[in-house]
Amino acid sequence: MSALHSDPRETPASSLQLPPGAWATLLDGLCARFPQIDRAQWLDRFARGRVLDSERQPLSADAPYRVGATIHYFREVADEPRIPFEETILHVDEHLVVADKPHFLPVAPAGIHVRETLLTRLVERLGNPDLAPLHRIDRGTAGLVLFSADKRSRDAYQALFRERRMEKRYEAVAPGLPELRFPLLRESRLVQGEPFFRMREDEGEANSRARIEVLQSGGKWWRYALFPVSGRKHQLRVQMAALGAPIRHDPYYPELTVQAADDYSRPLQLLARGLSFVDPLSGVLRVFESRRELESLD
Repeated sequence: MSALHSDPRETPASSLQLPPGAWATLLDGLCARFPQIDRAQWLDRFARGRVLDSERQPLSADAPYRVGATIHYFREVADEPRIPFEETILHVDEHLVVADKPHFLPVAPAGIHVRETLLTRLVERLGNPDLAPLHRIDRGTAGLVLFSADKRSRDAYQALFRERRMEKRYEAVAPGLPELRFPLLRESRLVQGEPFFRMREDEGEANSRARIEVLQSGGKWWRYALFPVSGRKHQLRVQMAALGAPIRHDPYYPELTVQAADDYSRPLQLLARGLSFVDPLSGVLRVFESRRELESLD
């Protein structure tokens, strides 16, 4: 799926390529694809022009279901909770936007979060419907997120991540590991865990690597610098927990302790501190630094 906008003030739409299925109508197919959304809600979306074809034209509920066709639909959540933290825009030019994200704010629409996302807020603030995130960080993680501002140059910047030419630096607060020698290279194989949104380490060839350094030590809590070489989901959180130093206030690792609502007094102590890269268009070295800070080690 991807994001799409018809109006800079509009919540980003999601794009879907229709999967194989023998449904007669688009309505039937969407009801089967998203069983958590009842039929009446889909009918209401069709009636309000909230389901579009690839040319951004409204579709009718009885439109035939065509496997492989691309549609766009606007996700809606009733009574979406307001996330009471604000992002900071660090840089804007014709190609890139760099934002400093607070804890708890998702990068893009997902689950119960539609309007309360970094992407939606930036589209509205900057009036640029072509904004698209070039990478993601977890909702619980604070720090830097890089956005493409121009579709024509987007692939050049996406290649920085695909080809690992983007240097990423994180900071974390976690228990001390006095028995280990630093800097340390953690290499492990990450696979999907249980429930589906968690990851775990497994036997086999490593598919994730990170260099770990100590910035501050001495008591129960240490401050670490983390340099991921790969970009696997929850990679740093899983690897730190596996070393015996789960990141402070992590509700997923090493054990799942998800609460009914966000506890704003206990943000995950993980920060996307820095991004540096050689700009593929200008050839100039660009360095960005988060202005946010993690908790003290008290």
